[in-house]
Amino acid sequence: MNTTIGSIDGSSKPAPNGVVGSPPAAHPSPISSAPTSASALSLPADSTLGRHLARRLVQVGVTDVFTVPGDFNLTLLDHLIAEPGLANVGCCNELNAGYAADGYARRRGVGACVVTFTVGGLSVLNAVAGACSENLPVICIVGGPNSNDYGTNRILHHTIGLPDFSQEHRCFQTVTCFQAVVNDLENAHELIDTAISTALKESKPVYISIACNLPAIPHPTFSREPVPFFLSPRVSNQMSLEAAVEATAAFLNKAVKPVLVGGPKIRVAKAGEAFVELADACGYPVAVMPSAKGLVPEHHPRFIGTYWGVVSTAFCAEIVESADAYLFAGPIFNDYSSVGYSLLLKKEKAIIVQPDRVVVGNGPAFGCIMMKDFLRALARRLKKNTTAYENYLRIFVPQGLPPEAAPKEPLRVNVLFKHIQNMLSGNTAVIAETGDSWFNCQKLKLPGDCGYEFQMQYGSIGWSVGATLGYAQAAKDKRVIACIGDGSFQVTAQDVSTMLRCGQNTIIFLINNGGYTIEVEIHDGPYNVIKNWNYTALIEAIHNGEGKCWTAKVLCEEDLMEAIETAMGPKKDSLCFIEVIVHKDDTSKELLEWGSRVSAANSRPPNPQ
Repeated sequence: MNTTIGSIDGSSKPAPNGVVGSPPAAHPSPISSAPTSASALSLPADSTLGRHLARRLVQVGVTDVFTVPGDFNLTLLDHLIAEPGLANVGCCNELNAGYAADGYARRRGVGACVVTFTVGGLSVLNAVAGACSENLPVICIVGGPNSNDYGTNRILHHTIGLPDFSQEHRCFQTVTCFQAVVNDLENAHELIDTAISTALKESKPVYISIACNLPAIPHPTFSREPVPFFLSPRVSNQMSLEAAVEATAAFLNKAVKPVLVGGPKIRVAKAGEAFVELADACGYPVAVMPSAKGLVPEHHPRFIGTYWGVVSTAFCAEIVESADAYLFAGPIFNDYSSVGYSLLLKKEKAIIVQPDRVVVGNGPAFGCIMMKDFLRALARRLKKNTTAYENYLRIFVPQGLPPEAAPKEPLRVNVLFKHIQNMLSGNTAVIAETGDSWFNCQKLKLPGDCGYEFQMQYGSIGWSVGATLGYAQAAKDKRVIACIGDGSFQVTAQDVSTMLRCGQNTIIFLINNGGYTIEVEIHDGPYNVIKNWNYTALIEAIHNGEGKCWTAKVLCEEDLMEAIETAMGPKKDSLCFIEVIVHKDDTSKELLEWGSRVSAANSRPPNPQ
C-alpha cells in the first residue's frame, strides 16, 4: 500500500499518519465550507462535485459506468448520468457491477462502478479484490452517509449497527491502493483527482466514498474547466538500466539454447510491444504463461505455446525446461500456474523481469527499471540464437484432431472447442470462465488481434458473466465468445439481462456437465453436484421479449454446427445463448493432470514441529 499521495502535477506529499486517503473527520461541516446560497446560484449549474467526478471519468477514458442504485448514491447517479459521454449501465447486483468494471478495464485500461454504502460496498468487495490481484485500475465509487452523521454517535441503516462508519473503508484498505473518503467540498477536488490518478499510475483499484449530501452542491473548485491530468511517467534509472542490460546480455549471449516466456505482468508494465521487439531480435522460441494468454501474439513465427509445467502445450515444456537460460517477463508463480509447485525450473538459469525490477540468476538484482525500457535495450544487445527453436521444430508433431463423431453421438468437449476454434478471428474476443474452460480455451490458437481474457490469479467462479458484460461494452468492435460452466453461471447469471438491455451480441456457450468439474478433479464430493436448470428457458424468461436474443440447446455435433451457423449468420446482431450438454466426466486431459497435482499440494501434511 502506498504511503504517499501523488498530486496531479507530479509532486507528492506524505499521507496523514502514513495512511493513504482521507479518514472521516470527527465533525465535518460541509455547509460552512460550501459557498453561500447566493454565491452558489452564481456558479454554473454543472459546477458540482457529481459533475466534476463524471468529467474526470470521461477524461480518463470511462464512457460507461456500472451501477447498482441505493439511497446513499441516488443523487450522485443523477449527476453522473447528466454528463454527456458517460452512460449508466445498471447491473443486477454489485458483484457483477464490479466484475463488469474489471472486464471493461481489461479493454479500456480503466473501469468504474458505483454502489451504495456498506451493503453495496461489501458486496462489490470480492470483485475489487479480483481486480487488485490482476493489476486492473478499477475506480470503485460508493455513495456514503450524510456528512453530518459522522461523529454524532448515530446508528444508520446499511451498517452493522455501530456508530463507527469506518468498517467499509477499512475493508477496502487491503484491496485498493488509495482510499478517499469525501466528507467536505473543500477537499473533494484534490481527493477525487488523486484517487483517479493513483489508480492509473499504480494500475490497481481505488475506493472513493462520497457523502450523499454533497454531489449536488455547487462549489468554486468545480466551476472551471477541469485541469487535464498530468501523470508523471515512471522513468528508469539510467545507470541501473545499463548495468542490468549488461549483466543480462552477458548471461544470455553465453547460453546455448535460451528461451523467452511472457507473463501476466506484461499488461501492467505496458510492455507488450517491447516484448515482441525482443522476440524478433533474439531468435529465441517464445512461450507464454497460462495467465498471460492473449498478451503475446500467437501468430509470432517462433511462438511455441503455453508453458504450464506438465499441462503445457505439447512440446513447449520440454523446450523451456531443457533450456540453459530462460527469461521470464512479468511472471506470477503461484500454486496454480506452477501446477502444485511442480515446475522443473532452476533459479540459476532464470532471468526474472518484473515491471520495475530485474533479477539475473542467483546473481545481482537491479531496481528502478521499467520493463519496456529494459526489453527494448536488451533487444539491441543480444546475439541472434535460434538453437532452441530449431530443437522445437525437430521434435514437433502437429496436434491431431478429435475423432470424428458418429451421427447423433453425444457431444464431446474436444469437438465443441474444435468448432469454437473455427469461429475466431481478429474481430472476436474470448472470455474463459474459471474451471475446465481455462484448459480448453488455453488450447485455442488466437488469430492476430483476437482478444482473450480470464482470471487465473484470483480464480473467482462466476467472474465471466460480469466480465463479459463489461468487456463487450468496452469493445464494441469485437464479438465476445464466452465459455462458461454451469456451476459458475449459477453464481452470476442475472446480468445476462443487462447484456440484453445494452444490445450486446455476445455468444455464450453454457457448458452443462452437471457440477463443479474443476473441484471434482481436485477433490470430489457430493457438494460438487448442483441442481440442473433449464438454462435456455431461463434465458428466454430473462429476455421476456425485450431486446435481441436467441437460444439453442445442443446435444450432438450436428446440433452444434447448426447453432453456430445461426449465431454467426442470421442472429449475428443478437445475444446468442447456446447450452451445450456434455457428460459430467468429459474433461480435458490437462485438467485431470493439473487437478491431481493441485490436490497433492493442498493436502500436504503440516511440517514437523
